[in-house]
Amino acid sequence: MAIGPVQLIVLGFNHPDFHGEVIAELERLRESGTVRVVDALAVYKAPDGELAVEHLSNLTQAEAIEFGTKIGALIGLGIDGEEGAEAGAEAGAEMAAAEGIDVFGDPGEWDVLEDIPNDSAAALILLEHHWAVPLRDAIARAGGFRISDGFISPLDLVGIGLMTAEEARELHAMETTAAAKS
Repeated sequence: MAIGPVQLIVLGFNHPDFHGEVIAELERLRESGTVRVVDALAVYKAPDGELAVEHLSNLTQAEAIEFGTKIGALIGLGIDGEEGAEAGAEAGAEMAAAEGIDVFGDPGEWDVLEDIPNDSAAALILLEHHWAVPLRDAIARAGGFRISDGFISPLDLVGIGLMTAEEARELHAMETTAAAKS
């Protein structure tokens, strides 16, 4: 089975007020075959920077420790505290090194945990994009490859005529207001 492109999305919450909408939308996208949630974690960062992690799945904590967390392995965070983080990071690095990949080679890479503001929460969602598999495969067959990717700010869409300045300001404020308050 081909796995689609995988994306780690980190969503911040100053004072979470969940009503099931996010989970319902992820479920709708899964049912439509658009995406699959590979893994999800909730991370709570205390005012002093101390982290508390909760695996968001139907696995028990023992199962999550036994099977590991894909996000934890990806970013070097373990579900089983500091020892689990180190063990997970080492195991992942060893497996990658056996394949000739240096996963911790670039010190300037994205530090997901550092980017989470103190005294806030974050949802880390590892998504597989099913919709993109045929496109990715067609690009590869044509000799193409990914050079870069990223989300474009609504403010940048004004200059190319995809949004009005007012729409862009409203959407940008909605996307970033909570982060600015922390």
